[in-house]
Amino acid sequence: MKADSAVQRQLLELAKVDAELSRVEHRRRTLPELAQIEDAEKLVREHRDTRVSTQTAASDLDREIARQEKEIESVRAREDRDRKLMESGSVQAKQMNDLQHELDTLARRQSALEDDLLELMERREALELDGQRTGAELDKAEQALADAGRRRDEAVADLDTTQARRDEDRAKLVPRFPEPLLKLYERVRAQKGIGAALLRARRCGACQLELDRSTISEIKTAAEDEVVQCENCGAILVRTLESGL
Repeated sequence: MKADSAVQRQLLELAKVDAELSRVEHRRRTLPELAQIEDAEKLVREHRDTRVSTQTAASDLDREIARQEKEIESVRAREDRDRKLMESGSVQAKQMNDLQHELDTLARRQSALEDDLLELMERREALELDGQRTGAELDKAEQALADAGRRRDEAVADLDTTQARRDEDRAKLVPRFPEPLLKLYERVRAQKGIGAALLRARRCGACQLELDRSTISEIKTAAEDEVVQCENCGAILVRTLESGL
């Protein structure tokens, strides 16, 4: 394939633009904010799950506390009834003894119920504190997620701007090349990542390998408009005074 040597040299401009476009694409895939968002989302989910578990446990305890309080009220009501009956003076001695025994039993029952209620309320208070801590941690995680999302959006906006400029540069450059040369460039770029590179000091600017003497000899004798490629990576080798030929 042949192409004017000046046109071949312009491939270096195209390759430079494409290299920056490749860096932009790589940057999009590897933004540190993406990993930060993933970690923050995971933490938010964990804290939300913990909050739900804490709220569920608190609701269960609230029902248990309400049941316990209701039972204590029932014992107190029964105790008040027995005490009023005893104080009425309308009961016989044997019944008085039975009522006193029942009052003693009710007192023990009430004491046990109140101890259980106190334990339940302490557990409920601990859950309340856990819920507050979880809520604070969730707020912090959600803020971290929002911050990471904002940083990602800013980074993506910068990349979009850079890509738009380079796409515009590329659109101006592409028409300068004959179709066969451009097709070769694009094919090599698609396969190897770099379509054309400067041959500098007998070294390929794409793969950075030094060409052997026989290859250099062939390139030396090739016409200026002959399109030559690196035997190692296939990139179009653009020859200039820096090539060392």
